Amino acid sequence: MLLVFTIDVASGRTSSPRPESPPFLAKPPAASGQSSTSRATPPTESADVPLAEAHSLLEKGNMTEADRLVRQYLQTHPDSADGHFLLGHILFREIQSEARLETRVEGVEVLGAGVPPARHGEEKARASLAEFTAGAKFHDPSAGDLKVVALDYVLLGDYVDADNWLTKMLAWTPNDAEGWYFLGRTKYNENRFAEAVDAFQRCLKLDPRNPKAEDNLGLSYAGLGRREAAAAAYQQAIAWQSGAALKNPGPYIDFGDLLLDENRDGEAVSYLLQAAEIAPRESRAHELLGKAYTRLDQLPKALTELEKAIELSPQNANLHCMLAPVYRKQGFADKAKIEFDRCATLAGSHSVPPTPRP
Repeated sequence: MLLVFTIDVASGRTSSPRPESPPFLAKPPAASGQSSTSRATPPTESADVPLAEAHSLLEKGNMTEADRLVRQYLQTHPDSADGHFLLGHILFREIQSEARLETRVEGVEVLGAGVPPARHGEEKARASLAEFTAGAKFHDPSAGDLKVVALDYVLLGDYVDADNWLTKMLAWTPNDAEGWYFLGRTKYNENRFAEAVDAFQRCLKLDPRNPKAEDNLGLSYAGLGRREAAAAAYQQAIAWQSGAALKNPGPYIDFGDLLLDENRDGEAVSYLLQAAEIAPRESRAHELLGKAYTRLDQLPKALTELEKAIELSPQNANLHCMLAPVYRKQGFADKAKIEFDRCATLAGSHSVPPTPRP
């Protein structure tokens, strides 16, 4: 069956009123034997030597040279499905590589941090989709190809198509834990929380003690209004990584947010401080700390946290709206006016979507 991937981005259509962006920035750990978005299918035996060399370069992390070789090959072999599919993987890997550079700070990988994908990232996602579309004219894609197609759509905010291709991919490879994780994230962004719960549970059966999956299971329970189940999942995710050198700040942030919703501000602070220590450039942690300190009437601390959050996410209207009254209470009338004006301007422009979570 010939599969053609249509790119419906120009219309601006998104499937979710709550775009939480791309799980593309940080992939969950894959258990032994599981497929990974970073691994392209090797060229078939009939493929020419240049593609095999390009695939080897890709696996070594040399995307630039791999890209050059494949493009050169396609100039003389435009009907090569393997060539187009491989270039689609290379373009997606380039986006991942750039994202990792943005989320590594002082030796700490910020697994839960994220910013809206840069325009060049969106352009590469479109280009990647175009290559898979071209390749599908000559040969059916593999399950690994479909996974990258789906994640390209996630990058572009098209969760309906992402859901479609992930579902097809998992019908072929039902033991792909990473695929279930990404399907769960996609279902969550579609506000289909019960289906997200099922997907994350499937992921956890295949990849037990995965803190990212457990954290997102908690988010899905919260979406269903099951607050106790959500809290238990966040705490379980925190416990699983208690001895890890590299921690995911997500469950600390999400549990802190839940505690704030229950007006347990002091308890929330302890978890949010841990999140900020794990991921100092995660603006959401500083935002929620600012909220907690404001409620606790610890205004100097609130100022520090909200100013840090704005430094990290200057186009987030909500942060300016939060900081303005704190400045006013502290007697900084001029600064308060600037922030109120900035709040109104950004809120009117709808400049930034909610902070994404991979």
